Amino acid sequence: MKHIQVLGTGCASCKTTVEMIRKMADELAVEIQLEKVEDIADIAAAGVMSTPGVIVDGKIVHAGGMPSRSAVHGWLSAQ
Repeated sequence: MKHIQVLGTGCASCKTTVEMIRKMADELAVEIQLEKVEDIADIAAAGVMSTPGVIVDGKIVHAGGMPSRSAVHGWLSAQ
């Protein structure tokens, strides 16, 4: 199971990123634990300065702007 965190204060891009990841995981039948991190101190402590940020299994894979569907597919498909 992949642990995915979406970091952002609740903007439209952050919400859309969460939904995109959830839908793609369903499409690929990949089990994920999806967490939304909205606390600014937690976001800064993670090292993300632009939101939305995405952390997969402890590694920052995206920061700032909407990720592409192909990027999300890659995160979920990687072993």
